[in-house]
Amino acid sequence: MSLRRLVWNDAERRLRAPLRLVATVFVVVAISLVIGVGIGSTFSDLLGSSALVRLLVSVVLTAATGIGGFVAARYVDRRTVSDLGFGIDRAWAVDFVFGLVLGGVLMSAIFAVGLTAGWVAIETVGFGFDRLMGAAALLAFFISVGIAEELLLRGVILTDIAEGMRWRFDVRTAIVVGLLLSSAIFGIAHLMNPNSSVTSTLSITLAGVMLGFGYVLTGDLAIPVGVHISWNFVQGGIYGFAVSGLDFGTSLVETTEQGPELVTGGAFGPEAGLLGVGAMFLGIVCIALYIRFRYGEVRFDPGVTIPELRWRKK
Repeated sequence: MSLRRLVWNDAERRLRAPLRLVATVFVVVAISLVIGVGIGSTFSDLLGSSALVRLLVSVVLTAATGIGGFVAARYVDRRTVSDLGFGIDRAWAVDFVFGLVLGGVLMSAIFAVGLTAGWVAIETVGFGFDRLMGAAALLAFFISVGIAEELLLRGVILTDIAEGMRWRFDVRTAIVVGLLLSSAIFGIAHLMNPNSSVTSTLSITLAGVMLGFGYVLTGDLAIPVGVHISWNFVQGGIYGFAVSGLDFGTSLVETTEQGPELVTGGAFGPEAGLLGVGAMFLGIVCIALYIRFRYGEVRFDPGVTIPELRWRKK
């Protein structure tokens, strides 16, 4: 095989999958650094003045990751927007609303079980201006996180892996490998968060499977984006739990975790405990049931392994 064929796919007019993944990393890092340096130099005097300002800056920095993922998908992968899982229409919106409801219900179930068992205690409940503003800022942040991370991890990385594997394996195997590897990357990426551990990494990997499950069954990011946004926001902005080790210090309900760390997840938050793991398995089941009810069958969408390239649309 020639060097050209090793690095270039003539049929698709783009780099081969492993090189596209490497290029994606470089593009995302480069764009994030440029925007990060710009934000830092522009708002350096304000960053220490307000937690709200810092949170809003985090929204922009997180969005930079999504922008990097979009640029890589558009110009390195050469894919269309709809092939990234954002073919937004009425069906997409319905699935997105389902995801929003599911994420909120799952996290509320964690809270209810913890409260009933005495593993979680309510300290205060408040709806004052400061708390509402804090919740609004957190909502903006988690919308940014949900879109950016799903675009990058599922829309780009999972899809690139599945597309690369489809030449040697059947569709099911290619998608399963893509789902597992992208989820493992998702888990490992959270190792940099405060209070992380091997246990939290494994649990976040399972969360990646739950989020990716809705994508590989539909070919759209509606369900995972919805679940991701509401899961994080209800967790941190409503009930005051740490979100993947991050304590934002503002929520409508202030809680303390007083149960065993194995169950509650301790300082990392419910995602690292048995309550969170149980909710993730329940989420996978609920997504499968919803897909069966809405679309009539539960199967991997082969479109995840078949690129819809921009140049073919010209």
